[in-house]
Amino acid sequence: MSSKKRYDKRHCVLQKGEYQRADGSYEYKWTDSFGKRHSVYSYDLDELRLKKQKIEINKFEGIKEAPATLTVEKLYETWNQLKRGIKARTHANYIYLFDSFVRPSFGKKRVVQVKRTDVRAFYISLLEERCVTMATVENVHNVLQQVFQYAVDDDILRKNPCDRVLKELKLTYSNLKSAKKQSLSLEQEINFLRFLYEDERYQHWFPTFFIMANTGLRVGELTGLRWQDIDLENRIIDVNHTLAYFDHKDKKGIYYSINTPKTANGYRKIVMTEAVKAAFILEKKNQAVAKLESLDEIDGYYDFIFINRFGHVQHQGTLNKALRRIIRDYNLAAADKGKTKPEDMLPHFSCHVLRHTYATRLIECGANVKFVQYQMGHSEIQTTYDIYVSVTENFKQKEIKSFEDYMKLALNMLPAIKSAS
Repeated sequence: MSSKKRYDKRHCVLQKGEYQRADGSYEYKWTDSFGKRHSVYSYDLDELRLKKQKIEINKFEGIKEAPATLTVEKLYETWNQLKRGIKARTHANYIYLFDSFVRPSFGKKRVVQVKRTDVRAFYISLLEERCVTMATVENVHNVLQQVFQYAVDDDILRKNPCDRVLKELKLTYSNLKSAKKQSLSLEQEINFLRFLYEDERYQHWFPTFFIMANTGLRVGELTGLRWQDIDLENRIIDVNHTLAYFDHKDKKGIYYSINTPKTANGYRKIVMTEAVKAAFILEKKNQAVAKLESLDEIDGYYDFIFINRFGHVQHQGTLNKALRRIIRDYNLAAADKGKTKPEDMLPHFSCHVLRHTYATRLIECGANVKFVQYQMGHSEIQTTYDIYVSVTENFKQKEIKSFEDYMKLALNMLPAIKSAS
């Protein structure tokens, strides 16, 4: 025997689980797979049934109904607790990105309400209102993509609202793409290194910055080098770890750790020049004269090459501060000699620019790009082209001259071209 039909105030038949409330709105009640009761509401019966249909599809496909109170930051906290298989420094960076950019506003949003347009609007607000770079937005996106993917994988969401958003933004904000990384011209590099070598105040920095500019080592790779990592006889630098200084989010706070290289390609054996070999030998002699020795033991690693006057490992911040002083005094000396044109001065740059400079010099001298990729430890060869190599005007003139010489014979066969030249 069929159950008695139920009607709303307009005499429309109400289906199972549907109810009309005293205020005229409609409610649909259902029980999830965990036995928990849920309800959705609408003042329109057709709209309620669309919601009901979506719920039934989700139940059929095993999609859990995310609690209405579940916010993005609560979802992040769960994901963060379960996240494994990443370096401590990377994890600390994820926490910083979420706390700095997501938690204050977007983090308060309810997960069930987040659509792709919401994510897009959030990224646009970072770009236009907070004036962050596209690179920062990409880093924030990397965190949110993983957080929402956790919800998809755990059947809380059907699809990831972050999917394809960044690609769309990059097309829209193409003018905000990161510029080519800065590198020193050959003349600037020579002037910088000569100044270090000749100025008594900064001679002790010469081996450090010369090696950095002629190996392409990242700062953490350089400061983490031990004497056992270099083979002077065969001129090989074995890059197998990096030195990192960051907030570990524990009782000790900020301290040094040994990390694996940035990528799998970061593990490499760099070939050094004779000049780089000589710089390592000079560093050893300088330390012997000053009676310095490496005192630190970090995660079982010791006998570090680059140490300060107290015998402790060099800090990236200290190196960049030294660069600022060197650049300042170089430019003051140039001004005293009446050299005040921009090309006579050194631009302000960081340690990482010396890495870019090394890649640029390799390309300028005609090195095979695969060799450059290996020396730099890039996982993608496109990175070598698009990010690190700044083609200088001198290089472009040199290349067009090579083309001109190559084509000269053919051009000489054309009377009009010959007479015009």
